[in-house]
Amino acid sequence: MDFAYDARTEELRGKLLAFMDDFVYPAEPVADEQREQLASPWDTPQVVEDLKAEARRQGLWNLFLPDAEYGAGLTNLQYAPLAEITGRSPHLAPTALNCAAPDTGNMELLAQFASDEQKKQWLEPLLSGEIRSAFAMTEPEVASSDATNIETRIERDGDEYVVTGRKWYISGAMNPDCKIFIVMGKTDPDGADVRRQQSMILVPRDTPGVEIRRAMRVYGYEDHYHGGHAEVVFDGARVPASALIGEEGGGFAIAQARLGPGRIHHCMRLIGMAERAIELMCRRAVSREAFGKPLAQQGVVHNWIADARVTVEQLRLLVLKTAWLMDTVGNRGAHAEIQAIKIATPRAVVDIIDKAVQLHGAGGVSQDFPLAELWAAARTLKLADGPDEVHQRSLARRELKKYV
Repeated sequence: MDFAYDARTEELRGKLLAFMDDFVYPAEPVADEQREQLASPWDTPQVVEDLKAEARRQGLWNLFLPDAEYGAGLTNLQYAPLAEITGRSPHLAPTALNCAAPDTGNMELLAQFASDEQKKQWLEPLLSGEIRSAFAMTEPEVASSDATNIETRIERDGDEYVVTGRKWYISGAMNPDCKIFIVMGKTDPDGADVRRQQSMILVPRDTPGVEIRRAMRVYGYEDHYHGGHAEVVFDGARVPASALIGEEGGGFAIAQARLGPGRIHHCMRLIGMAERAIELMCRRAVSREAFGKPLAQQGVVHNWIADARVTVEQLRLLVLKTAWLMDTVGNRGAHAEIQAIKIATPRAVVDIIDKAVQLHGAGGVSQDFPLAELWAAARTLKLADGPDEVHQRSLARRELKKYV
């Protein structure tokens, strides 16, 4: 693969870096101040809407979608350095560019699998940033790391489907702009093939029987900027049969198609989070003294910074290789590499942010610096989109097959 960024990537990098300096970083404290004045902490601060308008004006919009009909038409390799830049301000930048999870994965899913009617009703307003969405898969009563455990039922009743189940950690669902849920449940719980029992269906937020029960905290944070992580109950929620995405029994395959790009996007942004942590670590090191000399002259600080730089460079190369493989041989051909980056990146970035927290002392765990929230977000990604152990299990099996 060619490691040099092509002309279009360089152009967009330049525009995005300027956008971050001129608009996003200055908006961070403003967004916090505005949120304190809102009637609900889940409402969107005005400065975020202003950022979205400016990003659209500059052509920095829907960069994640490789399909030129719906997005910027960038390859994964072209998008990787751009997603990394947004990861430096993960609460604002991805949303400003309409490139925030879970909407990105949902839009990709709808673009690939939805009917024309479903696209018009839900994909188009998502692409324009008019609404938000949520992906309802994880459940509190089962080990959702194994998707075959999902218990939510999607039962056919005449011209309708009836959805019954309890989900939690449904990202984005607390945001009042979240208008649609993509729900994964079982249409054939007794089917012989456990990977053909699940289906996906569109359930509007205002459907009778849908209850947003509470916001789930993540290491004590409610994650207002991403719309929270809600517990949602579907109590006999009825939707038209046309709300089914694809065919009955296709939910597992659709989920796998959705999760591949989602995993690499998380890893791209995680590298940006690590870069932000390194920058904060270096600024702190040259501005504070301890035991008679600057922190920047302490040997252990040298080790932390050097190790962090080496780690980030290694991770970036692995993520770029994975992006290149996804572009050239497809998601299935890059399956092992997708698993590898999902294992390696959150683990390493958690350690880098942890060292930055340590260097900041009490400030590192406070709300005065972004490090504590960055740590919580990175640590959560050791669980989200499949825990490390699931990916390790699958990757090891693939490796062992070479010898049996």
